[in-house]
Amino acid sequence: MTDPAARAAALLHLHHGGLEPGDPLRAPIGLSTMFHLPGDPAGLRGYGRGDNATWDAAEAALAHLEDAPSVLFPSGMAAITAGLMAMLKAGDRLILPSDGYYTTRLLTERVLERFGVEVEMRPTARMAEGGFDGVSLVMLETPSNPGLDLCDIAGIAAEVHAAGGRVICDNTTMTPLGQRPLDLGADVVVASDTKAPNGHSDVLAGHVATRDGELLERVRDWRKISGAIPGPMEAWLLLRGLETLEVRLSRMWATAEAVAAALAGHPKVERLVYPTRPDHPQADLAARQMSSGGTLIGLTLADGETATRFITGCPYLASATSFGGVHSSAERRARWGDEVPGGFVRLSIGCEPEAALMPALIEALDRA
Repeated sequence: MTDPAARAAALLHLHHGGLEPGDPLRAPIGLSTMFHLPGDPAGLRGYGRGDNATWDAAEAALAHLEDAPSVLFPSGMAAITAGLMAMLKAGDRLILPSDGYYTTRLLTERVLERFGVEVEMRPTARMAEGGFDGVSLVMLETPSNPGLDLCDIAGIAAEVHAAGGRVICDNTTMTPLGQRPLDLGADVVVASDTKAPNGHSDVLAGHVATRDGELLERVRDWRKISGAIPGPMEAWLLLRGLETLEVRLSRMWATAEAVAAALAGHPKVERLVYPTRPDHPQADLAARQMSSGGTLIGLTLADGETATRFITGCPYLASATSFGGVHSSAERRARWGDEVPGGFVRLSIGCEPEAALMPALIEALDRA
C-alpha cells in the first residue's frame, strides 16, 4: 500500500477484519503471563515473556506502517540494542554516526567494543566519505539528532551492499509516515515509539522492522532470551497513540514549517536548522527522501543563558528532554554532552494551534 492516506485510513480498521459479532472493537489488554496448556503446547501461547496478544495488535499496526514485520520493545534503546545484537558478531566493523543519538554511542563504546566489535564514527553529512570496504554494518540516523544533518539512505545502502555490508537506520525523528528507510534500501529500521508514535509522553516503547526473515527471527529471539519485553498496558497505549499519528503529525509538521520560516529571521537566532528550508545544505536530499521537514527545529542562540530564558519564558514550551509529544518542548542539548554550541536549542513542535504558539515563541525570543 503506497498511498499514505490509504495507509493511515486502513490502520484504523486493522483489528476489525476478524471480529465476531459482539467482539470488542478495541484490542483487549492481555495481562496474563500464564496460559492453559493441556497436551502438546506447540503453536499455542506458552508464557508471558514470549507471547502476548496486545503485543501482536501493536506489532500489526507497526508492521502496517512500515510495510514490514515489526517487533515491539520496551524502549527505543531496547530496539536499537536488539537490532545491533542481531546483526553483529565479534570481529565485525560497525560505522556509527558521531552526531547521532548519544546513548547509541554509549552502547557501542561501553558494551559492543568490549565484545570485539570494531567501531568507527563518522558525521552524518559525511557518512559516505571513506567508503565501506570491510564494513559489516552501517548505522544511519537521518535527520541526525540533534543537529538535523542528513545523509542519502538510498545511495549509502547501495554502496554498503555492494561492499558486502548491511544498513540499519534509526528513523525516530521522522517515523514511517515521514520517511521510509526500508523502501530506500535499509535492511533494518529501529525507532523509539516513545516519541511521536505514542505521542502522549506516557509510554516508553520502540520497535525493529525488517523484511529479512532471518534477521527478524534473530530479533525475536533476542527479545525472548534477553527478557527485553514491553508490558501489555504499554503496548495498548502505543496502539492507541498510533491511531492518531497521521492527524497529529499533519498538524505538527505544518506548524513546524511555519515556525521555522518565522524564527529564521529573528535577531536573537544566530542559526536555524530545518531540513526542508532552502538554506539547509541538504534541502534537495530532504525533498527526495522525506515527505516533510519533521517536527524538530534546531536553534542556536547567543549562549546557554539566553537559551534558558527563551525556553522558560514561553508558556507553550515544556522544558523537558525527548520530543514528539502533543505539547511543544525545548531543551539545551549541550547539557547532555552533544557537540553543539551552548546556546543550541532542540525545539520540538507539538499540536498547539499555530495562532497561539507562534506569537508566544516570538515574544519569548524577544525577551530572552
